[in-house]
Amino acid sequence: MRALTWTGLAPPSTVLFRTTTSTVTSRRISLRRDRVCVRATASSSSAAVSGVEAVELVEIGERSKKWKWKGEYSVNYFVKDSPEEVTPASQTVLLVHGFGASVPHWRRNINALSKNHTVYAIDLLGFGASDKPPGFSYTMESWAELILNFLEEVVQKPTILIGNSVGSLACVIAASESQQDLVKGLVLLNCAGGMNNKAVFDDWRIKLLMPLLLLIDFLLKQRGIASALFNRVKDKENLKNILTNVYGNKDNVDDTLVEIIAGPANTEGALDAFVSILTGPPGPNPIKLIPEITKPVLVLWGDQDGLTPLDGPVGKYFTSLPDQLPNFNLYVLKGVGHCPQDDRPDLVHERLLPWLAQLTST
Repeated sequence: MRALTWTGLAPPSTVLFRTTTSTVTSRRISLRRDRVCVRATASSSSAAVSGVEAVELVEIGERSKKWKWKGEYSVNYFVKDSPEEVTPASQTVLLVHGFGASVPHWRRNINALSKNHTVYAIDLLGFGASDKPPGFSYTMESWAELILNFLEEVVQKPTILIGNSVGSLACVIAASESQQDLVKGLVLLNCAGGMNNKAVFDDWRIKLLMPLLLLIDFLLKQRGIASALFNRVKDKENLKNILTNVYGNKDNVDDTLVEIIAGPANTEGALDAFVSILTGPPGPNPIKLIPEITKPVLVLWGDQDGLTPLDGPVGKYFTSLPDQLPNFNLYVLKGVGHCPQDDRPDLVHERLLPWLAQLTST
């Protein structure tokens, strides 16, 4: 068995371990070609991404606003309207980050999207500049509820949800629970199978590690051990090493990205959120929820993702969907890791922008 190392940064596949040499073997996936692309071609995945204009962090800070969720919790969000006149093809989108991230993780996507669409982005409770309330029990269901309440109270129009990792799963849950047509469509970027390691799928690798993962849960509930571990994880040098393993395009693992992750981790309540999320319930199984969703769904998946690999149970399930469900489109992005929107935003935009443009007409 390969040597195992704890990533610490993100449990998007519900596995807190990954192999140091983990890559997804290039292979053909037999799927219908009218709604799936096996490989989105690109130049070398480690090449610098050109032609992508990132929003400056200062602008994100200036445009950010606060919303009181349930009259109690302060939730940070960002909004940028299209400078062009609204047309029938214009959409409203909400960007939902993954574990450990926040609104700035979408900095390479906001400008491209806002040229023709109204863009909202949100910090889930427990992350970024949103509250991290002491004693709060974080669950996938609570994040999904937050998303739906945000659409009802702030956005107030049908919206396309775009999520990464656990953010994708929160969007899936929200879409499956929405009763008011608040969700117009879904874009899932390397969707997680659960909030943490307790989401057990039919995968011998997960089952083999389960006793060790349960031991880690126990240790994380010991305040001193959790604090020491969290301090180690959020160390900037450690974070950079973790992100380098998570990204296919190593050039995009820069000091700005490290600060985006490290900054909120040093705020009050971050440790409690970290422990609650990793030791809490995994949440609803996406395999049970997906068949309930009839809205259009675009799935983008990086083939170098060692957290939710294509050959794992979650990856296999999603790659099977275009053959089963007519509302699903899937593209596998070559040389891309767990966070496609920041890893190779050019490849994401290549698939996402035409899909958004066609959504109204279809």
